[in-house]
Amino acid sequence: MSDPLGETSLRRVVLLRHGRTAWNLAGRAQGQTDVPLDEVGHAQAAAAAVAVAALEPDVLVTSDLVRAAGTAAYLEKATGLTARHDPRLREIHWGVREGSTLEEFRAAAPEAYAAWEGSGRLARIPGGESEDEVAARVRAAVRESVDALGAGETLVLVSHGAALKAAVATLLGWDDAGPLRLRATGNCTWSQVDVRPDGSGVLAAYNVPT
Repeated sequence: MSDPLGETSLRRVVLLRHGRTAWNLAGRAQGQTDVPLDEVGHAQAAAAAVAVAALEPDVLVTSDLVRAAGTAAYLEKATGLTARHDPRLREIHWGVREGSTLEEFRAAAPEAYAAWEGSGRLARIPGGESEDEVAARVRAAVRESVDALGAGETLVLVSHGAALKAAVATLLGWDDAGPLRLRATGNCTWSQVDVRPDGSGVLAAYNVPT
């Protein structure tokens, strides 16, 4: 039987956001500050591991930040896989905004806040990264992991909100502004992009709760 779209040899990429932290609950920008999962986050990660393990993943790659690696640890137990830690999957570095709520950032650094808002929230905050810089490192990590997959294999990436939007945009072949087309994902929700043999991506699921 012919398979013109390569459906039987799809490589599947499941993208899982980490569980909740105390800073998530408080609305504080975490960026690359290493904030651990809170009690709810651990429960979310345990539930997500069951749901994602049912997809029978072959490869597990995670950001090295503790909230992502801690979430991936539940998947390691559920699947028997060993996660590879890739620092390129870290969250955007928010610079002087890290640790602050949006209101606190606006009050403490009004000029930096105004410049960031004026750029459509794309500009680099002092001490941090721009969206383009995040997209560049995430693109490299995602493409490397996908290229290593065999036909029909499933990859799970455990990462962070902004980084995962960049990853989805990469897999769908969108331009550098692609992440702006996507809503933020919730803690321990997952998305799936199916990659055909020609490298084109199809969005199969987005922001699915576990």
